Amino acid sequence: MRPRDLMDLVVLAAIWGASFLFTRVSVPEFGSFALVFVRALSAAVFLVPLVFMKRQWGAMMKHWRAIALVGIFNCVIPFLLFAWALLSITSGFASIGNATAALWTPLVAWLWLGERISGVRVAGLMLGFVGVAILAADDAGFHGDHGGLAVMAVLLATLMYGMSANIVRRHLQGVPALSISLGTQLVAVVLLAPLAWVSWPAQVPGATAWGAALALGVGCSALAFILYFRLISHVGASRAAAVAYLIPAFGMGWGALVLDESVTVQMLVGAVVVLIGTAMSSGVLERERLTRWRARLAALATARRSE
Repeated sequence: MRPRDLMDLVVLAAIWGASFLFTRVSVPEFGSFALVFVRALSAAVFLVPLVFMKRQWGAMMKHWRAIALVGIFNCVIPFLLFAWALLSITSGFASIGNATAALWTPLVAWLWLGERISGVRVAGLMLGFVGVAILAADDAGFHGDHGGLAVMAVLLATLMYGMSANIVRRHLQGVPALSISLGTQLVAVVLLAPLAWVSWPAQVPGATAWGAALALGVGCSALAFILYFRLISHVGASRAAAVAYLIPAFGMGWGALVLDESVTVQMLVGAVVVLIGTAMSSGVLERERLTRWRARLAALATARRSE
């Protein structure tokens, strides 16, 4: 990566790591339905002029059925589950749990699309969920009455991410990413509007809660997607996906810095185990790829000795 690409990667991880902090700050005052509606609406308002400028509205309308499914499985359900879960778990805990999306993606591809799954990836899946168990056994990650259910909600949310990734792969190949992003936010707005209306808080949320909610929509959804797509165009999807390995560090860091959340040794161990399992299940640590890396390192060492 060029220095600018590396900076984009770090900034993107910092933004997405902060999404759990913003959610935890705002959801007690908004409630899950109203908060996710505000997030989707603010992101959609920001993205609409960009889609028209890029002339990508037609692509969104042409593939609206598949985009609607992605909106349900990538925005509506997981955002609601994470919002509810963060009433009972810390933002650092949630950011680590978010990494399990990469565990579900190959499993869904195997069960649904019939893709081959190697022994290394199966071992990675098992190891990743062992890491989740280590996290769940650490009470420092809980601050509410439904810690166990919150963990299950996080896992269900990341399962939805795994499903949406495979829907995009199967039905939306070649569709502009900006069109998909706006379409998913519009679907969330339409589906959540009546639920947000009936559950809108009786007491108007404060300025801090509103600021966090708008930061979720404009920063963690709209701007983050633009940054992510630029990164993909510069370095490719596989390298851009490395952001998933940085998000937990920022999520724990923001939670400790802003909300004084505890970061225990057990939480760090669980995070490491989850990330190793994620790397194995996503193919980063496949035998063939490790062999190529060793060959490249050996060639580099030989070149340096000959200088």
